[in-house]
Amino acid sequence: MHALLSDPRAMRYWSRPEHDSIAESHDWLERMIAATDADDYLIEFRGRVIGKAGMWRRPEVGFMIHPDHQGKGLAREAMVAVIDHLFTAHDIPDLVAEADPRNAASLKLLARLGFVETGRAERTMQWREEWCDSVYLALPRARWITARP
Repeated sequence: MHALLSDPRAMRYWSRPEHDSIAESHDWLERMIAATDADDYLIEFRGRVIGKAGMWRRPEVGFMIHPDHQGKGLAREAMVAVIDHLFTAHDIPDLVAEADPRNAASLKLLARLGFVETGRAERTMQWREEWCDSVYLALPRARWITARP
């Protein structure tokens, strides 16, 4: 997991810059495992952890995948399984997501999964010295059931 969390390319659109140490990544992973309102999963490919996908705070979902494995359909495969699980395991009317509007690949994947834009906001997060904007999206349970990709 540290290979992902310490890669500036992977963390570019995350909530904070890359991790500086294995200890920092270890602490992050412990918090992820201990979170009681989360339903997060690690993505494994050929025996290596290459990402994560899930619901980190109900009902918000997210995903990240190491740049060396992007564009192979792995994030989509993981998110389809996660969304199926979340709508089965939790009585929630919809899932929501947030993305930086410059993160075209993530927005494209969310759209392919059936998420629709619900709003935008400026200067929602500071990443190093730069302010970033947000696109907000939602996936209603009914839409997933009838139009699951």
